[in-house]
Amino acid sequence: MDQETIWAALEIERHGLADLLGSLPEEDWERPSLCAGWRVRDVAAHLAIATRVSLLWGLVEFVRARGDFDRMIRDSAVRHARLPIGEIVEQVRESAGSHRRAPSTKPLDPLFDALVHGQDIAVPLGIDRAMPLEAARACATHIWERGFPFHPQRRLRGLRLVATDVDWAVGAGDVVEGPIQALLLLLSGRPAALPGLSGVGTAALTARLP
Repeated sequence: MDQETIWAALEIERHGLADLLGSLPEEDWERPSLCAGWRVRDVAAHLAIATRVSLLWGLVEFVRARGDFDRMIRDSAVRHARLPIGEIVEQVRESAGSHRRAPSTKPLDPLFDALVHGQDIAVPLGIDRAMPLEAARACATHIWERGFPFHPQRRLRGLRLVATDVDWAVGAGDVVEGPIQALLLLLSGRPAALPGLSGVGTAALTARLP
């Protein structure tokens, strides 16, 4: 995907996420998401922050979290989640056409965030939210080739991942196959990917996921 196509796909995803969030009853905002220890509300707040960060913001938050990256991301989301639901939804919608992104990230990173966090919200609520195939494939390649923070090549060493709905395969070893949507969740370390996957390599996955 070229950069223009990436931004267009991200804008569509963000509008869709705002529509999804705006349709949820208030009680669903307090339900657990796929992210351990995160409510749907916290994930939504994290998405709302995405285009509002700066290098200075990141440095302040990193110091506040005592150098713990995961804690920084979670704590900033939880604080932002104190805003009213309507304001969070509006911020996600307002961010749709923005090309701003966190320092040191590439355009595919916010697209990946939107795709995967959309599943973090939808899956535990029993909502079917399909990922666009080309966007999911591009993000899967990007995350596979990038180390931090998921380190998929190290974590999934000895496995060959094969998509069944789009031309995409990486790795070498026992086969794990399934829709690119499930494989993208796997690359990001989410156990919710497992029901959508098959192949002899799946037996090794449980021990490799958090």
